[in-house]
Amino acid sequence: MHASFDEPAAEELRGAGLRVTAPRTAVLAAARSGNHATVEMIAKGARERIGSISTQAVYDVLAALARVGLVRRIEPAGSPARFETRVGDNHHHVVCRACGAVADVECARGAAPCIEPAADHGFSIDEAEVTYWGLCPDCQETPQGAIQ
Repeated sequence: MHASFDEPAAEELRGAGLRVTAPRTAVLAAARSGNHATVEMIAKGARERIGSISTQAVYDVLAALARVGLVRRIEPAGSPARFETRVGDNHHHVVCRACGAVADVECARGAAPCIEPAADHGFSIDEAEVTYWGLCPDCQETPQGAIQ
């Protein structure tokens, strides 16, 4: 096996039925080491692991990983897409209006979808996505919250 392969990432790929490649293991490992990482952050981490990888290749790998449930894509309004490896539960997010920091928030009530709509319009609902907005502790310390 190639020395740049991250073995835990390779095992996750195999378990999800994906072929193990250096770009896939590097992107998954980079996503795992980040916290709600952007594509640029993941690309930087992947390049540190394997050298050259195009941004398009990172997008392609992330799309494949999302399809098989190894990463989750979140898109807070007005922010670039972010990726996390906490999957399989129905947690939510809190986003700082000033700096864009993102943190996980547990479901307010029990299991997925953890909140019920007033009307489901015939849909079988299995997930709810809630985003809380505010100022992170660091931005609360700056004059007027430094809202950009």
